[in-house]
Amino acid sequence: MSTGFFGKSPFGMRKAALRLLQASALVLVVVLAIPARAGAEDRAIKVRVAPIYPEIARRMKISGAVDVEATVDAAGNVSDAKTTGGNRILAPAAEDAVRKWKFASGAGASKVKVEIDFALSQ
Repeated sequence: MSTGFFGKSPFGMRKAALRLLQASALVLVVVLAIPARAGAEDRAIKVRVAPIYPEIARRMKISGAVDVEATVDAAGNVSDAKTTGGNRILAPAAEDAVRKWKFASGAGASKVKVEIDFALSQ
């Protein structure tokens, strides 16, 4: 049998490559299983204000979820809210509602992601 790169047989290289691939896959699974925190802390919602359904969205029968990222100060007040996903017609109503929310106090300012669902009542 001929030897390949660095004097190893091709079969030995395949076996080593397979082990490396398996180890890489395991690391990837572990990394994806750990929730991304990036400095954000879980803050309990103390006061939740419901959004006002935009009349244009109601007439057009638009519903769905809007993802909002809120900046919460140490006292639990929302200092900023911006839409990160969802329908653009529903976004301003979701942001306005989240700005009125009150969260639990924390050690400092943090970013909190929330989802606002808009559903048409039948």
